[in-house]
Amino acid sequence: MLIAALAAALLYIITPGPAFLALLGIGAEQGRRAGAAFLAGHLIGDLLWSFLALLAIIGARVIDPLVFDLLGLACGLYLFYLGLRALLVRRGGSGLLNIIVRHPLRRGMIFGLTNPKGYPVALAMFAALLANYGTALDWEALPLLMLAAMCGFVLGDIILVWAVGLGGVRRLYRRYDIWIVRVTGLMFIGFALNALSAAGVALLRRP
Repeated sequence: MLIAALAAALLYIITPGPAFLALLGIGAEQGRRAGAAFLAGHLIGDLLWSFLALLAIIGARVIDPLVFDLLGLACGLYLFYLGLRALLVRRGGSGLLNIIVRHPLRRGMIFGLTNPKGYPVALAMFAALLANYGTALDWEALPLLMLAAMCGFVLGDIILVWAVGLGGVRRLYRRYDIWIVRVTGLMFIGFALNALSAAGVALLRRP
């Protein structure tokens, strides 16, 4: 069961999404240290969403869906802001893009806590891989499940930091950086609109 929880967390981390795209830009442009700082901050959000997912699995809907609908709106707005910035990126006088992240740890924390894929993907991953352990999923198992998940998150982060620091990845990014950033911005806006529409429809349907 703990190995399944670790695997779910690992798959959650390495599945491409908004955070993966943000890490690609930060790591390729600013190096592995900045990428590691971003992921260290993002780990807080990863742990929160996995904790809420496990609570929902074990406690069977102990959290009002309204909480996640409101979070979806906040996440969508923040991601739309990041996407618009990326879409309108320009080169400065030095020839570098004007989107250098000066505080990657703080950016990672904010991104992790507002990542619209956080809760639904965590819930899907853990539910799928823990489906065969229904009788063992109780409140006493929650601390060990969280520990296993954290190990999976850290392992996934190490893999991603290693990947974005590869010479080939960095050369490719620097050659096409402005187009990669703009396409990423469009994808961010797409994720944002999806999150906003889903949360908006859910809120309108509430009694």
